[in-house]
Amino acid sequence: MSAMKSNLLLLFAAAIWGFAFVAQRVGMEHVGPFTFNGIRFVLGSLSLLPLIFYFQKKPQASPKMNVTGALLPGFLAGLILFTAASLQQIGLIYTTAGKAAFVTCLYIVLVPILGIFLQQRVSKATWLSAVLAVVGLYLLCVKESFFISYGDLLQLIGALFWSVHILLIDHFADRVDVLKLSFFQFVTCGLLSMGTAFGLETITLAGLRGALIPILYGGFCSVGIAYTLQVVGQKHSPPAQAAIILSMETVFATIGGFLLLDEWLGFQELVGCALMLAGMLLTQLQGVQSVDRVEMAEEANGKG
Repeated sequence: MSAMKSNLLLLFAAAIWGFAFVAQRVGMEHVGPFTFNGIRFVLGSLSLLPLIFYFQKKPQASPKMNVTGALLPGFLAGLILFTAASLQQIGLIYTTAGKAAFVTCLYIVLVPILGIFLQQRVSKATWLSAVLAVVGLYLLCVKESFFISYGDLLQLIGALFWSVHILLIDHFADRVDVLKLSFFQFVTCGLLSMGTAFGLETITLAGLRGALIPILYGGFCSVGIAYTLQVVGQKHSPPAQAAIILSMETVFATIGGFLLLDEWLGFQELVGCALMLAGMLLTQLQGVQSVDRVEMAEEANGKG
């Protein structure tokens, strides 16, 4: 799979997550955050079982298809996913949705910074893309005076865990079967979320019926499809570029709010979307140039 196709998969995942923000807002009117997350991640894991069984039976299945190899990576990824999602949900109680989205997506900058400690090279173009995306995020999300509140601090800690999740997926995506990695991380996150929900929230049949459609979208699309696309896409996309592409989730959430919730965009939000799009396109231009250089080098070696 080419880097361009991987990036398109990541963009598709971001689009699904963006529209899932609308579903989550509607669903949270009927059930608590841990209940919503718990059910949707369990549903997401169940949606992968037919694919896992199908590829397991194929004779050309690779050695990576064994279950035990993906168990520990999936558990670690699920634990980080649960921590990040929980911090995000709790932080939303104490801060606005716009500021929460902005602070959460600071993983755009945190991923390349953490990558330095892992000896990952980050180009100047990627840094420029990250800056454009962060400025765009601020214009898109923050509509009031900015100060660090308790909720913002939780979101910032959560952004660190989202960054670690992206780097962890990058580490394991090419080492174990991606479907089983996704399955085990979903099961871990779903069970931890449901356990917390039973302890802290009141779950009713009426609430579950009211949130049925958002939960189904969140489970099968946002979790089952989008998170799996992230794992597959990150096999051929550097973590810093992946973070920038995945941050487009905020733009798609804004579009979803406009189309489905009648939330109008002002000039500031449109400029923010444009800057984020520019940051993403810059990373893609860099990827195309890198591919061209590799192909030219291969042709030169072939002629020699």
